[in-house]
Amino acid sequence: MADRVLVVDDEKSIRKVVEYALTEGGFEVLSAGRGDDALEIIEREPVDLVVLDLMLPGLDGIEVCRRIRSTRNVPIIMLSARDDEVDKVLGLEMGADDYVTKPFSPRELVSRVKANLRRARVVPVQEDPIRVGDIEVDPAARTVIRDSEDIPLTFSEFEILLKLMKSPRRVFTREELMDHLWDGSFYGDLRSVDVHVRHLRQKIERDPANPVIIRTVRGVGYALGREDGPAE
Repeated sequence: MADRVLVVDDEKSIRKVVEYALTEGGFEVLSAGRGDDALEIIEREPVDLVVLDLMLPGLDGIEVCRRIRSTRNVPIIMLSARDDEVDKVLGLEMGADDYVTKPFSPRELVSRVKANLRRARVVPVQEDPIRVGDIEVDPAARTVIRDSEDIPLTFSEFEILLKLMKSPRRVFTREELMDHLWDGSFYGDLRSVDVHVRHLRQKIERDPANPVIIRTVRGVGYALGREDGPAE
């Protein structure tokens, strides 16, 4: 059965271009021109991925993204008409997995859709849990536990944390982390990794303003810090 993609954009011409490209790419496509219509479709139809425009009449893309993410873990690719970093960061903070800036190549969008679907279907590896301080990461179950409580992470947050915990003395550049997340197929602004790390710190650090688990190495990237001392 073909993967089903929901395209949400108020511009009919863009919807038609995206629908055609995705159909040619082997996907089944649903479409909506408004955010509330998109939410109704998701409630009644199984959807594997959502391509979501930022600027929509009524409910905007950020709010639609937030509502989808509150009940579904389906991958979301945001479309933005402006090359505005604020829009991109807001989209990622609301739970979007990726973003594409208009105008875009239909071929690139199809490639992004395929990459996001591959990421969403990563088969957990059979590895022993890794423990640092009071944080335990189980690669097989894809869980993070602290004080016997599960800490829910997004795909990207989990992969970044696992990557750092597997090499606790290594400093990873932003390029290396994004290449790991996207298996070498990342397109976009590397600053998106900073957003993922900020969210990750909010979930796993005792004091996110003074992180001790994930250390920032200025001008380079990130490394696993120490539980018994402040980050740099």
